[in-house]
Amino acid sequence: MLRVALTGPESTGKTTLSRLLAGHYHTAWAPEYARAYLTGRGPGYTLSDLEDIARGQLRAEEQAVAEAQRLGRPLVFCDTDLLVIKIWAEHSFGYCPDWILRRMEEQNYALLLLLNVDLPWESDPLREHPQHRNHFYTLYQRELRGQLSNFAEICGPPPHRFEQACFHVDELLGRQPRPEQALG
Repeated sequence: MLRVALTGPESTGKTTLSRLLAGHYHTAWAPEYARAYLTGRGPGYTLSDLEDIARGQLRAEEQAVAEAQRLGRPLVFCDTDLLVIKIWAEHSFGYCPDWILRRMEEQNYALLLLLNVDLPWESDPLREHPQHRNHFYTLYQRELRGQLSNFAEICGPPPHRFEQACFHVDELLGRQPRPEQALG
């Protein structure tokens, strides 16, 4: 099973793009667990909440993998990953729990799509840092480079983001990208 995770700062279109990609490739996707968790509790959270969110995200990912297998599909999309939790925890609490760091090392994503902050900020009661998106984007870049992850940066308006993402997923699947997907 090939796992493709979408990662990056808030309000960059991860949910929309992961949902579109899952539909395009006729497979399953794991939604962002934090949204469901915090919707019921409000925007205030503790480190313990972040750990619960991390566990919930891992469960959502495993459920999506099972669904993709049931569908006979070779890949699954994950709307966020533990890197989001790590950066969130370090920013809010000064550190990330060791078990999350260990679990990050165990995760095996075939591809990570890092979404740029070049979309307009969409206000939402669960979002926190509209003024720090570039700072967070740089943190994601640094982490992914340091992990030597297979990642691609996705930018531009939504249709262009979708084309870029499909290009990279098609490459991952060993398919020839469609001519309109050629990046240049």
